Amino acid sequence: MAIIIFVFVMLIPLPGLSYSGHAAIALLIFAIIMWATEALHLAVTSLILLFLQPLLGIESFNNAVIGFANPIIFLMIGGFILAEAIRKSGLAERLTYFLLSKLGTSPSMSLFAAVFSTGLLSAWIENVVAFAMLLPIIKQIVPLMGVNEPEKGNSNFAKAMVLGASYGSLAGGFGTEIGTAPNLMAAAYTHLPFVNWMIFGFPLALIMLFVTWKLLGWIFPPEVKGIVGGMDTITDTLSKMGSMTKTEKITLAILLFTIGLWVTTGITGIDSYSVALIGAALYFISGVIDWKDAQKNIDWGLIVFFGGALSLGAALLNTGAAAWLIQDLIGMLGTNVSTVSIMLLLMIIGVLITQVMSNIALSAILVPLSVTLAAAQGQPVGIYAVPVAIACSLSFMFPMADPTVAMAYGTGYVKIKEILKAGIPMVVIGIILTVIIMLTIAKPFLG
Repeated sequence: MAIIIFVFVMLIPLPGLSYSGHAAIALLIFAIIMWATEALHLAVTSLILLFLQPLLGIESFNNAVIGFANPIIFLMIGGFILAEAIRKSGLAERLTYFLLSKLGTSPSMSLFAAVFSTGLLSAWIENVVAFAMLLPIIKQIVPLMGVNEPEKGNSNFAKAMVLGASYGSLAGGFGTEIGTAPNLMAAAYTHLPFVNWMIFGFPLALIMLFVTWKLLGWIFPPEVKGIVGGMDTITDTLSKMGSMTKTEKITLAILLFTIGLWVTTGITGIDSYSVALIGAALYFISGVIDWKDAQKNIDWGLIVFFGGALSLGAALLNTGAAAWLIQDLIGMLGTNVSTVSIMLLLMIIGVLITQVMSNIALSAILVPLSVTLAAAQGQPVGIYAVPVAIACSLSFMFPMADPTVAMAYGTGYVKIKEILKAGIPMVVIGIILTVIIMLTIAKPFLG
């Protein structure tokens, strides 16, 4: 089916688009079908995309593999290594039992912890990092609830937990200008004060976190009642653990140091990608983990898959296909169009394309266009740019849309069709809430 539709798209005339751009759009549709149906392993499809680009005349192989040099890949690798160190040292287990002792043993409160922990963290640090820190804890909580072999995709509770942490990290990023890369792009063009963004960003983030918690609990009703043995189990286990070991203390110290570097990137000038690798290197140097742990317990196939997705996104950008799609769709609206119509269209474009393209690359196209449109209409400078930046982070529908969704998929707890089942309503609710907040709370603060 993917091949037939690829050929069909190649045969349709697309005026105003170069051959390479036309082929890039056809390849995009091919990739979406292959990834969505899992006709082949996701990483294998990504490898196919690499050699098809030079064969089809879209990009040279050197340019096609540029996706693997994207800094986000190294942020993922660093995040994976941090997560493995937290797990192996035993710190994840200790943190899990401590968290449960404070929040209770019910599935609902466990999901609440997963969603809001990553959400509040990701307002200040990279969402991949927030998710990576909580993933080992989730992997500890799920078996405690009596779930056996969740990696076979047989537990609703496990699905809700892993998607809750992923979606929570995405939603929490709406809260501040530094929460996501598209937010930073919008801030650079609109020059909105940090506090202005927080006035409307935090209410949006908190509402979306609450929606995530309730929606996932409804879509994936837990099949478990609570932790086996209840609070007694937690108390007994914490007692048996005793005081922290030397390895746990070293792991915690490196973790806090790394978080400190992430939070102070604006002061130190060290970018968040470098910080992830600094933290990872410190865990190897200190002996908390060794390279065999990284080889065995990190899903390198997931990194290959994500590199291929970023490569395709770069091809859409470089061939002009992404800009062609956006400009043509906006041109179809004509002149005398309402603010809400333009806002909705830009957000829908952002949401759809960000599922298969780096959101920073997409925001680099959409944000300047949004600022220009606002200026031409005499509107506040951020009226389109801010919702567009948020739309570029509504990456709930596919694993290739965001590293955290890819990592959630990599656990095996959840399948692509289940990510779609939860992701589509999340996107729809996200768009509606953003438009409402932009036209009410946010409007006086958009410049």
